[in-house]
Amino acid sequence: MSPNSLQGDVRAAIRAALAAGALLRQFVGRPRTVKTKRSAADLVTEVDRAAERLIARLLRRADPTIGFLGEELGRRRERASSRWIVDPIDGTNNFVHGFPCFAVSIALEVRGTVVVGVIYDPMRRELFVASQGAGASLNGRPIRVSQTTRLTQSLLSTGFPVQFRHAARPYLGRFESFERRSHGVRRIGSTTISLASIAAGRMEGFYEQRLWPWDIAAGILLVQEAGGRVSNFRGEPPTLTEGRLVASNGRIHRQMLQLIAGAHLLRRGR
Repeated sequence: MSPNSLQGDVRAAIRAALAAGALLRQFVGRPRTVKTKRSAADLVTEVDRAAERLIARLLRRADPTIGFLGEELGRRRERASSRWIVDPIDGTNNFVHGFPCFAVSIALEVRGTVVVGVIYDPMRRELFVASQGAGASLNGRPIRVSQTTRLTQSLLSTGFPVQFRHAARPYLGRFESFERRSHGVRRIGSTTISLASIAAGRMEGFYEQRLWPWDIAAGILLVQEAGGRVSNFRGEPPTLTEGRLVASNGRIHRQMLQLIAGAHLLRRGR
């Protein structure tokens, strides 16, 4: 698809992200209801659902033929050839506690390919936008990944899935490997902000597993359009459903994959 043909979709995603972000700012740190989903640390609030309904309504108004996949409301118009993939609050735990590190994520997937990605950090009022073939931007200015070539000079990010509480060793082993060989590994609680930070050159790499499509769809495109690389743990092109992702500025990607493979072999006793 040409960048020009996506302009209307980009504008629709931006409007929806900004509207949802304004709603989040009103309730950060003080949602009325907080419930758990897959674990005691996997939270959802009435604000998550309200924000997703708002996004869905605005996107449907722009083009009612496009399908929809949201973290809270599930699937709509499943037979459509294109769909929006939405996370109304990526970083709900942070949102609940008033920690200002969460974002709205909206992506457009057409025939299996993500062609539009919008991430909005409402507390910093930072709007990240990418569309296929048109590059990536932050508040209207082009952004590129960093030029760092060594893992030892890189700042990284990761996250731990809900399974961490029951089987921590694999995640801690990988974390230790990266922590020892980099400037540090941050666990900031928002995959989308981690990926946007790579695109903006603020971090060099990210790795995580057991991710959902709404966690990564917009961020993958943002990193790619900013000149970075994304893959699964084996270095293959990522899918939205596999759940394992490595993202980087491209220059340290091979080093990250080698370290992940090495940590895997050590866990198996080789």
